[in-house]
Amino acid sequence: MVNRMVSRVQRRRTLQRGFSLIELLIVIAIILIILSIALPQMSKSRMNAQEMAAIREIQTINQAQVQYQSQFGQFAKSLTQLGPPASAGTPEGPDAAGLIPASLAGGSASGYNFTLTQTAQGYGISAVPQQFGTTGRRTFYSDPSGITRENWTQDPATASSPELK
Repeated sequence: MVNRMVSRVQRRRTLQRGFSLIELLIVIAIILIILSIALPQMSKSRMNAQEMAAIREIQTINQAQVQYQSQFGQFAKSLTQLGPPASAGTPEGPDAAGLIPASLAGGSASGYNFTLTQTAQGYGISAVPQQFGTTGRRTFYSDPSGITRENWTQDPATASSPELK
């Protein structure tokens, strides 16, 4: 008699192992709610990080321009002049000074496109998001003054845009 009761209890326990379908659906629903809250914040944080990286890249280009001018007596006219030589055996010089990384010399880094142009003051650096609203929500500009300027629209920032705070 006792053996029969024990075997019935054991059968019930084996039948009750695992989760029911409703329990699994509840867990999935909770996970989806958490994801719907976390994903927008994560993409916003990623965009902020890319904007900060773009600002640092502009500062890097400004520093490279100062070094380039001290070495060659003028500002570089393009990002490739600030970048490394195209081939490993080529020495550094005015056409490829090796002052910035190759990725930045190519014009793209951290979700932004960078351009270097000649201006009356010497040069202008512009940084525009590759996909506005996704890789960044601001555009940036700097010149030999070293002041970084920002614009909160898709229009590129200029020398008359507000200073970055």
